[in-house]
Amino acid sequence: MEFSCIQDCSQCCIEREYYPGKKFGKIGVLILPEEKEKLEKLANENRMNILILPRIGVSNEKNSEVIKILAYQMMGLERNGNTCPFLDTESGKKSPHGGYPCSIYEKRPLACQAYPLIESNPVTLDQKCKFCKEKGNADENLNSEIESLLKIQNQMKTKEPYVWRYATGIGEDYDISEIKTGWILEE
Repeated sequence: MEFSCIQDCSQCCIEREYYPGKKFGKIGVLILPEEKEKLEKLANENRMNILILPRIGVSNEKNSEVIKILAYQMMGLERNGNTCPFLDTESGKKSPHGGYPCSIYEKRPLACQAYPLIESNPVTLDQKCKFCKEKGNADENLNSEIESLLKIQNQMKTKEPYVWRYATGIGEDYDISEIKTGWILEE
């Protein structure tokens, strides 16, 4: 079964989650370093403000600073981190499946192109996706999604022994006391 968006759904572009736990805050869309400048340029051309924060960094020593950022994350427009800034919720236009359209669909990040695939070996689909919940799976026709995910995984390979995750400080108001900001070493 081939993946397709459920009628009127834009959930993956709206809802953000706490990952890997609440203390890290809500995550944004994963952005590779080479995609960061492109997205900033697209936002500038469309007179939009976007917030891109670090996501994954590495270091050679446990008690040193991050020496290289492997991935960034584009945060949502809302104070709680939700709603992709490139999701057109204002114009009244609709995507082919009836949801809100992506204003940069042809130039969207690899993470968006890979969705709803979240792992390639074994193929794992995001169970928060309405299609995946309703249809069970689509793992036989996800070639372009797998290709996008493999590109991301290749870019994330590193020889540095310490991996750091950036806590965004962004989340629901009632969770703010639990959310951190800044680099946290993965244990």
